[in-house]
Amino acid sequence: MDLRKWPAVSTEYEYGRGTAAHASLADYDTYIMSLKEKLLCIFMAGTVIFATGYIFYRSALLSLLLTPFALLYPGFRTKEIIKKRKNELNLQFREALYSLSSSLSAGKSIETAIKGSIKELSIQYPNNDTYILIELEHISRRIEMNETIEEALADFAARSHLEDIINFADVFLICKRTGGNLVQVVKNTAEIITEKIDIRQEINLLLMEKRLEHKVLNLMPVLIVLLLSASAEEFMAPVFSEPLGRAAMTFSLVLFGAAYFVSRKIMDIEV
Repeated sequence: MDLRKWPAVSTEYEYGRGTAAHASLADYDTYIMSLKEKLLCIFMAGTVIFATGYIFYRSALLSLLLTPFALLYPGFRTKEIIKKRKNELNLQFREALYSLSSSLSAGKSIETAIKGSIKELSIQYPNNDTYILIELEHISRRIEMNETIEEALADFAARSHLEDIINFADVFLICKRTGGNLVQVVKNTAEIITEKIDIRQEINLLLMEKRLEHKVLNLMPVLIVLLLSASAEEFMAPVFSEPLGRAAMTFSLVLFGAAYFVSRKIMDIEV
């Protein structure tokens, strides 16, 4: 990941009696596309919209009038990227907790356990831009600068916008204040995250067939219009030339678009 595409945040996070230092790391709930990415997204979406419009209208002018809708696609694509990044971070955080749990069970301090986790995870994730490696290294540096680990975790949790990490930071603070069993907390958190990931994977497996049907059904209106245009050109001619026919095609496109977004929303199940 290129962290330059993620806006830096500089916010104070109040955590107990202390206050976290100002952070300048990525906010995982925000992604800023480069100009090249935006232009590529707009071009791809514009091409698809123009082709679809031409199939339905047989008019280059009317198809061009539809292409400005391609300007909306970068926003949808940005949301998809953010969701994917956060899912990856959640998976990596689980692996970090397993590594921390092993180190803590061996009697190491949390500070030493974090440094050990960085070395272990570097083998599993050789890319230096891996999210969890960047965050653990940042936490380790802040501890070396005499900040508390609670403050560093609070900062990470606030920027991640992930329920599991936020809950872990809260429970970790309570354990440090009350002297709770930190090893058990880390283990339990890792197990809970694993269960949620397993449930999410089971749901995705069950929905795999429906997603395939969704893609096929999205193509059906376009394929039907193409088939009728090729096999019954005289029958379809009034649809492409008469005002009433074009109005019917416009209404069909609106229904087509609404069905696409509603069906995607239905299959977007959060765990």
